[in-house]
Amino acid sequence: MEGKQRATGGVQSIERAFAIIELLDAQGELGIAEMSRLLSLERSTVHRIVSTIKNLGYINQNPLNLKYSNSFKFFEIGNDVVKRLGLRQQAAPFLRELSEKTHEAVNLAILDGDRVIYIDKIESQSTIKVDLSVGKRFPAYCTGLGKILLAWLPEPKILEIVGPSPFPRYTENTVTSTEDLLAQLREIRDREIAWDNEEYVEGLFCIAAPVRGNSGDVVAAMSVALPKFLYAGESRKIEAVGDLLLDVARRFSRSLGYK
Repeated sequence: MEGKQRATGGVQSIERAFAIIELLDAQGELGIAEMSRLLSLERSTVHRIVSTIKNLGYINQNPLNLKYSNSFKFFEIGNDVVKRLGLRQQAAPFLRELSEKTHEAVNLAILDGDRVIYIDKIESQSTIKVDLSVGKRFPAYCTGLGKILLAWLPEPKILEIVGPSPFPRYTENTVTSTEDLLAQLREIRDREIAWDNEEYVEGLFCIAAPVRGNSGDVVAAMSVALPKFLYAGESRKIEAVGDLLLDVARRFSRSLGYK
């Protein structure tokens, strides 16, 4: 049955949809009969899938010959991905500055679905080494980086990303309720900086700030990770790191066109 999950683990209707998309990418404009023949699928099946993809805006129909082609929506998505990955190169001098001035680990991350993913980092010389390497993914609710990336999203989107509470607990300090998380995010929006006091990793205190694109949207987050034992009782040092981070993140945002 179409749409039913198969023994291979694939979903047949989704596989067929992507087969149509890839065929249009390779062949250009095609009619239903041509797609049916080239993919060895029933015309009714092809028509139903194409109509669905067209309604979602990913396929266009030529009004003159009634043939179909992929829309520019794929280009727009791909362009957004390229822009995000390009952040790593654009962020490099700002991350180096943070690293050189703080002598601590600095990180750059983006939101990827319901997870936060590191796209770049510079390690510190600290004796604390944490397995948070580039490409590492983690929940968004329990780190400074994640909270920055959540803070300016609409509340329904935040709830969709974090899911129902209680959230999994990683340390004694991990926020586990929706109410507490939303309260923290309101504070973050007010001060434009997030603090993670050993919520994800014991012994690690993180400060994060938003990176904005030319539209004003938060496109990434930057952070400095501080070994707790070195900064215990050093509130002025922590504030100084936070001020420096915020200054660097704002200058990085301006370099991306944010005003």
